[in-house]
Amino acid sequence: MVTSIFVTLPTSDLERAKKFYSGLGWKINPLFTDENAASIVIDENLFLMILTREYLGTFTDKPIVDPGTALQTQTAFSRESREEVDAILEKAVAAGGTAHEAQDYGFMYARDFEDPDGNLFSALWMDPVAAEIGPEAFMAKQEPGA
Repeated sequence: MVTSIFVTLPTSDLERAKKFYSGLGWKINPLFTDENAASIVIDENLFLMILTREYLGTFTDKPIVDPGTALQTQTAFSRESREEVDAILEKAVAAGGTAHEAQDYGFMYARDFEDPDGNLFSALWMDPVAAEIGPEAFMAKQEPGA
């Protein structure tokens, strides 16, 4: 049973990263934050660990990808409504992030953004019925005469 998820991302400027994530309304856990890393509390069981590139390098023999030039991962999270998706995007831009175009599939709405380091996030909303029955069945119900 998974009890919590910790996503670890690199940063070239820890103070800038802490300001960015605080600007999203997420909290910094001071118990696990120092000059090398910041623990960002997104939700009760969802955390980001933002580590300096040098410090992250001490945990692996692999090269650390520069998120400004290469994609290693995209971190996606859901919101309760389309309006909440737009609101988090507005906060991301105001905090120094970069916005991408909206992706509207009818049953799902997403807005991608990058933090100042280039780490990619996606905030999304999915119609609860589509989440329950699947996108194909949901779209078939939307067709005239269905």
